[in-house]
Amino acid sequence: MPSPPCGLRCLPHSTACSPLKDDTNAVSDTNRLSVLPQYAYAAAARSPRCIQRSLEAVLAPTQTQRAQALHPSLAALMAVFTILSLLLGVVVLGSLLPLGIYQVGKIIGLVIKSKTQHRKDILLERAEKEQREQEKTDKVGRKTAASSSSSLSSEWDKVSDEDGDDRERTPVPSSSASFDSHFNGVIGFFHPFCNAGGGGERVLFAAILATQRRYPNALCAVYTGDNDATREQILANVRDRFDIDLNPAKVVFLYLQTRDWVLASRWPHFTLLGQSIGSLILGWDAFNLLVPEIFVDTMGYGFVLALCRFLFPKVPTGAYVHYPTISTDMLQSLHNTTGNQGLNAGQGSGWKGRAKQTYWECFASLYRWVGGSVDVVMTNSTWTQNHISELWGRARTKQNMKHPIQVVYPPCPVEEFQKRIPVDAASEKSRTNNILYIAQFRPEKKHEDIIKAFHLFLKEHYGTASAEERPKLILVGSVRNDTDDEKKVYKLRLQAQEVKDSVEFVVNAKYSQVVEYLKSSSVGVNGMWNEHFGIGVVEYQAAGLIAVVNDSGGPKYDIVVEIDGKPTGFHASTPEEFASGFHKALSLSPKEAFAMRLRARQSSLRFSEQVFAEAWLGQLACLIALQLPSRNCSGVVS
Repeated sequence: MPSPPCGLRCLPHSTACSPLKDDTNAVSDTNRLSVLPQYAYAAAARSPRCIQRSLEAVLAPTQTQRAQALHPSLAALMAVFTILSLLLGVVVLGSLLPLGIYQVGKIIGLVIKSKTQHRKDILLERAEKEQREQEKTDKVGRKTAASSSSSLSSEWDKVSDEDGDDRERTPVPSSSASFDSHFNGVIGFFHPFCNAGGGGERVLFAAILATQRRYPNALCAVYTGDNDATREQILANVRDRFDIDLNPAKVVFLYLQTRDWVLASRWPHFTLLGQSIGSLILGWDAFNLLVPEIFVDTMGYGFVLALCRFLFPKVPTGAYVHYPTISTDMLQSLHNTTGNQGLNAGQGSGWKGRAKQTYWECFASLYRWVGGSVDVVMTNSTWTQNHISELWGRARTKQNMKHPIQVVYPPCPVEEFQKRIPVDAASEKSRTNNILYIAQFRPEKKHEDIIKAFHLFLKEHYGTASAEERPKLILVGSVRNDTDDEKKVYKLRLQAQEVKDSVEFVVNAKYSQVVEYLKSSSVGVNGMWNEHFGIGVVEYQAAGLIAVVNDSGGPKYDIVVEIDGKPTGFHASTPEEFASGFHKALSLSPKEAFAMRLRARQSSLRFSEQVFAEAWLGQLACLIALQLPSRNCSGVVS
């Protein structure tokens, strides 16, 4: 009997083998062994040779098994090759991914720029038309605006008072005349709350004023969320609040529809991260309205600058930083249990505290990366510069940013106060021993510490004096709508009950009232820890008050500093130290007090509007040089 071919199996009731079409290949090696006993013994007597061949077919090694048995080195080599291929793929993908993302950003930016180009052309054309009409019909008005107290004169050096009395101005280098005045592009200012009327808004519009005076052909575009105010209304508020008169033909307001994304109330949890994400949404809204030649953030939304760099790599970016979104002091304050180091002092304990610490540190790392992409960075004080340098410095170095971080002090109406409030022998006689604190009624302003310090001061030095003989503490500040500020004032009044006859609250005072308090008081106090600049302290000095300020931040490092080796005020940290500072300031002899007032007044000139304008123009020239490679930072053709 012939041997059955490979692929046959013996049936239990047959002397021959029948074909197994696909079963042998379909059945696994393990199943082959289980199939065999069902038929082997039944067919053994009739076809032993068939059973033998079937056993050989079932038990024979597969082709893969023979390959592994014969070539183990080849299998190992193939495994190593596979692993290396995977690793190489990961490396190549990792290196190409950032480039791919970068290219995607550029493509999206080109689409946005193309889509908004028509709007830009219309705005530029309208600006030129309004400028020509204004030159024809409003020449007198332009001359008046150019000679306003906040405007810069043609030489940026002297401005005469209406009564003929010349006020001394900070001299400006003559090299400023070499700046390129023919730049005719769009300079975008990202300031979603431009109509708020605060110190940040003074910086914004003083910068626009200086820009218009130096670059009259440029169009200044302000991205704002103040949709309830027209251009005319905003400019009128600027004129009334800051005495800054802008050329309306060369300023345009672009209205954002997504401002609520950056409100703290929208992000009750993870507020820092949420507002930063919201700023990206707001920035996307802004760029879909207009893509400028130069983009400057004047409100502290650093993530928007990173978005600009991602979408428009050739658009130079600038930042005027009033305060860092997060600082090393904030991180350290979580571990401080003194209760006098910020609103989050001592909150780093427990699992919630550790989680918050980790969250802040992760956000700080993200903030560092964002800051590395900004071309020109300005800060409002030495304190802010130190923290921004610590946060952004290394990232900027890695990205080869050439322009160092510069301090550009915010503009303060120093000349106005010096004009309104004299400091002379006659004014000294009219001053009282009152202590003045001008600040919004907000938790970080530490009003409760100042009231406590004043109570200690009275208890120690005026224990038996009558109410008429005692100095007064005058708390002047505004109350924000839809906040807990009113409750704050109520709690402060309760705290001051024991000395209520010597503490006065002035809520939402008019400007004329503020001037009168500055004119009649002797001491000005600032209690906020790490005040980033402290424009109120500058106003104290310009008005001739002796300042007692927190020993931190801008008031310590920039404002209340020695002049010619002599003090211009006093520093304090605790209520006890503030009480001591009050006593020192009010215990000076008339001669010493008058000399200190004059030194402080002279020191305040460092923060005038002219000093700001010149410093701002120097940084703006660097941005223009990045846009126009034929120019350098001094504006000279290279």
